[in-house]
Amino acid sequence: MPILGIQRGTKVHFGSLDISKKYELWRQDMAIENQALSAYSEYLVRAIEKAAGYTVLVNGRRRYPASGILYAENFILTADHVVERDEDISVEFADGSTHPATIAGRDPGSDLALLRLESSSAKPAERVTGEARVGEIVIALGRPSQEGIEASLGIISAIGGPVRTGRGGLVERYLRTDVVPFPGFSGGPLINTEGKVVGLNTSGFTHGAAITIPAGLAWATAENLEKHGYVKRGYLGIRSQTVSVPGDMQKMLERNQETGLLIVHVEDGSPAYAGNIMVGDILVGMDGKVITDHDMLMAGMTGQAVGEQVSLEVLRGGQPKTLTVKLGERK
Repeated sequence: MPILGIQRGTKVHFGSLDISKKYELWRQDMAIENQALSAYSEYLVRAIEKAAGYTVLVNGRRRYPASGILYAENFILTADHVVERDEDISVEFADGSTHPATIAGRDPGSDLALLRLESSSAKPAERVTGEARVGEIVIALGRPSQEGIEASLGIISAIGGPVRTGRGGLVERYLRTDVVPFPGFSGGPLINTEGKVVGLNTSGFTHGAAITIPAGLAWATAENLEKHGYVKRGYLGIRSQTVSVPGDMQKMLERNQETGLLIVHVEDGSPAYAGNIMVGDILVGMDGKVITDHDMLMAGMTGQAVGEQVSLEVLRGGQPKTLTVKLGERK
């Protein structure tokens, strides 16, 4: 029966394509999009399944448990603020097995703690080797209960640092994401779509806001905790203040650097004194890295640099000068 004067079976044309052809093309496009979404979803599931094997439950405080990362064989890296007791700490793996743990080292300043296990059979986490990028797709994981792994999807929204933690320390670099930090996620990993660790999530500082400590920094801190039980922090023996670097001195440095640290005091017998640093020098670099303020200087004087010879770049009388100083250790 004709509808609107159009005989059944008649093809209606819009431009150069009829309705049936347009529908077929639309159906093909939808099929391709559904396949892409299904493949993307499966990719995320596999990444989470991989990371779930090294994401553990950490039972180390009075309230609800938190999360941790099997950083190396028999070592769990987690957030320091979730380990409130020194004894009776336990860790639960994906297979449901529970293991007693002891504190191998902790650093409240960076909100990181390392736990030691007697044994473990799970495969340790693999971290990324490149730099994190704004816009990168990431997944925050946690194992805050015996019910299993939990996940939250998002992107890296900002990269910053250094930042003071409010607990007497300094984090050289941090990541911000738009993932939802569910309760108990502190100490757990932020992973990429390959299941590799991008960083460790924590809400232990910056007024409770969740941030991520980049994997490279977290791993370096863990190595110090494993070797020494604490993080070594350097000592120069100076007092300084931030000052502007004039344009003509920037030309001497052959780079754009607007600020540096004016040395206003050098302690007798200090590493700075032994290294011939003088009042009036403007500190502008350390081991090839630009130093523009106190936080950048503190960030450069941690970990493996302590006790080693470092190269300090200063402006003395308006002229660049390089000095070699052996960093002391802050007690």
